[in-house]
Amino acid sequence: MSSQYLNSSDEERRALLARSRGGDMTVSNREVAEAFAIDPNYDPYSIPLDKVDPSHPTLFLHGTHWDHLRRLRDEDPVHYHEESMFGPYWSVTKMEDIKYVDSHHEIFSSLQTKGGIALGGVPDREDQYALPMFIQEDPPKHDDQRKVVAPMFTPRNLADLRPLIRERAGAILDNLPRNEEFNWVRHVSVELTGQMLATLFDVPQEDRLKLIDWSDTIQNLGDPEHFATPDEGFQKLFECLAYFQEYYEARKKEPAKFDLISMLAHDPSTNNMSPQELLGNVMLLIVGGNDTTRNSISGGVLALNQNPDQYEKLLQNPGLIPNMVPEIIRWQSPVAHMARTALEDTELAGRKIRKNDRVCMWYISGNRDPDAIENPDEFRIDRENPRQHTAFGFGIHRCVGNRLAEMQLTTIWEEIMKRFSKVEVTGEPLGLASSFIHGIRELPVTLRE
Repeated sequence: MSSQYLNSSDEERRALLARSRGGDMTVSNREVAEAFAIDPNYDPYSIPLDKVDPSHPTLFLHGTHWDHLRRLRDEDPVHYHEESMFGPYWSVTKMEDIKYVDSHHEIFSSLQTKGGIALGGVPDREDQYALPMFIQEDPPKHDDQRKVVAPMFTPRNLADLRPLIRERAGAILDNLPRNEEFNWVRHVSVELTGQMLATLFDVPQEDRLKLIDWSDTIQNLGDPEHFATPDEGFQKLFECLAYFQEYYEARKKEPAKFDLISMLAHDPSTNNMSPQELLGNVMLLIVGGNDTTRNSISGGVLALNQNPDQYEKLLQNPGLIPNMVPEIIRWQSPVAHMARTALEDTELAGRKIRKNDRVCMWYISGNRDPDAIENPDEFRIDRENPRQHTAFGFGIHRCVGNRLAEMQLTTIWEEIMKRFSKVEVTGEPLGLASSFIHGIRELPVTLRE
């Protein structure tokens, strides 16, 4: 097997990619999907190493990305991909190398104007749909803007939120159907995170599903099943901008309150943002507050069902929940990758990386690195040092809401254990077609009392 692609020649894919990366918004999602179509079950060991590319969303949709990452980790842990549907990039697949890139922001930039934090970003392109946000900034602007929202996630404030989270988790679980199948993602994972987002922004609870819908839109911009073109998806995001612009401007005129929009509206670092920057930072907070927690809540249910010995261990000892939660987050790795751009010629694990090269840290691969984690392909809820994982990143960009995510997971599992003998997966899960967010769209379950 010389190539994994089914329908197009190298020349056709290069021409389409050049149009897309050049800013041609007439390129349809269907064109891209067909040109880069692959068999998700192809064997990555059957093609030359330089053709192995773990970034294809179809692999993540079908859960067949693991062997691609394993081969790179074993044979070439800092690997250059000359061609992919996201353009050329380096794959970094081992934990120590990931830590190095993430912790050296002075060498590896997150700037949106240099390509940003996700594969597909194009350096130095004038882009009407660019979304500046503080995670796509370097110091000092990154630090100044991150400090604006950081007080929301201090231990003291999280302690104040815990009773509310417990009350909501209990109410959600008590209203679920018993002994009949339903989608856990929609009725539990989305519901709990949506309610929390509405609280953090101080917007009406009846609008919480709008927040979830806008978060989903970001992940589905390139999916032909949802939008014909990325432009069509952005029209929905502009609805999000209009919604939050109204709150942002109103709260500038009101006394400062302890909610994320008020924080942005009153701090000098963020009170004069352009519409694009406001939308970018709002989407960062929505996606950060929704996708990671939501997919870990769903991923934990799936992992326990796939490892019944661990579920039994939990049933025998619910006191393992605080230890289980970081293991769930490692196992799911809800943020599959983060990307950077080299600011200078440098070297990583003996490989020469050139200035302006794009570099992808595969967090999801670092969490399966046997040199960093003992028996990483085993899900063990009593694992020693369970927080030794890459899921929250490292350095100045480490997830600002990581403790809130852990608290929501811990609380929902404590409440689950009070009510049910088992949350049983009774249908096939449906994944997300994204190599950025490692997500679960549907998880059919049945509750056993």
